[in-house]
Amino acid sequence: MLLAQPEIEVMGHASSGTSALGFFISNSADIVLLDINLPDLSGLELCALLLKKNADLKIIALTNFDQLSYLEGMRKAGAKGYVLKNASATEILKAIQKVVKGHEHWLGNDSAQDSIQQHNQLMLTRRELEVLRLVAEGLTNQEIADKLFVSASTVDSHRKNLISKLNVKNTAALVRTAVENKII
Repeated sequence: MLLAQPEIEVMGHASSGTSALGFFISNSADIVLLDINLPDLSGLELCALLLKKNADLKIIALTNFDQLSYLEGMRKAGAKGYVLKNASATEILKAIQKVVKGHEHWLGNDSAQDSIQQHNQLMLTRRELEVLRLVAEGLTNQEIADKLFVSASTVDSHRKNLISKLNVKNTAALVRTAVENKII
């Protein structure tokens, strides 16, 4: 499929983590489509090793696993995208194009998106969802505290838990991720 795309040049193919590491000793690429399940290394390990050698490399996990734990693991390892192997050619190309342009692409298809959305919602408490909705409305910690009859430090704890659970770096990213994944 990739060979048929005039704007894509396939630089190589590796069937194991060791051979992929060997490839990058004397070769380079802009994007790596990386399977999570490799015979000798985990995709998580390989992702981290490749990025340690070349921080500019963009990695997209291409896998059969649509579980949030795999997605989060690849995100933490430094991958910029996550696409299911059963995604359409159009979806895979869309992921490549987005990642090349500097964007991230985490949801390979509708079933993965639904699965991740449901998992995210299940892992948030009722109070965290309330706080998240109020944060998205632009309220300060003190305003949220007053509205929910709790202390501002309690709201701050909920906000920090939300940032951690949704694996984002700040409040703006928290709101964006919540909206993109239809949590709020």
